[in-house]
Amino acid sequence: MKSSEKLARSLLERYKPSYSEELVYKKKMLEFMSSYEDCFLRSCRAGHFTASAFLLNKEKSHALLMHHTKLDKWMQLGGHCDGDADLLNVAIKEAREESGIHSIKPVSLEIFDLDIHLIPPRKEEGEHCHFDIRFLLYVHDSSKFQKNHESKELRWIDINSTSLPSKERSVIRMFEKVRKINF
Repeated sequence: MKSSEKLARSLLERYKPSYSEELVYKKKMLEFMSSYEDCFLRSCRAGHFTASAFLLNKEKSHALLMHHTKLDKWMQLGGHCDGDADLLNVAIKEAREESGIHSIKPVSLEIFDLDIHLIPPRKEEGEHCHFDIRFLLYVHDSSKFQKNHESKELRWIDINSTSLPSKERSVIRMFEKVRKINF
């Protein structure tokens, strides 16, 4: 196991889930990491690790969500590790690529949320799972964004909004969590 993979395992082992579903996800992720040497690569057909960013504005009052083109869902920014087990680095890289914002910093170096979700089959790949590690990040000095081909739209959503564009439990859970943080 490479040192970056050991760090990823350590990061996951240290994470203290606050929701019961995350306890299940953590256990499954650690088992998956032990079972598949290629778990950080898309070529792992059973699934692979991804890293996401719950990206807040500078004031930490809004989160940036994307309307994902392929999945047709509102969700956080993020993507495939493609062999990079430095999960925080992947989350920041993906947030930059998908938002066009470069001044992104972590609120914490620790995991913010976990999720495992099924990705439907597409012409180039079969059905598989994403083992998604999420980090809480914020925009340091600019809130201007530029969407890329992966999204239909990007939108800042008030963290206290009772009307979220997503009905996905994992997205709702991240809004619930961030509301409890005293910045």
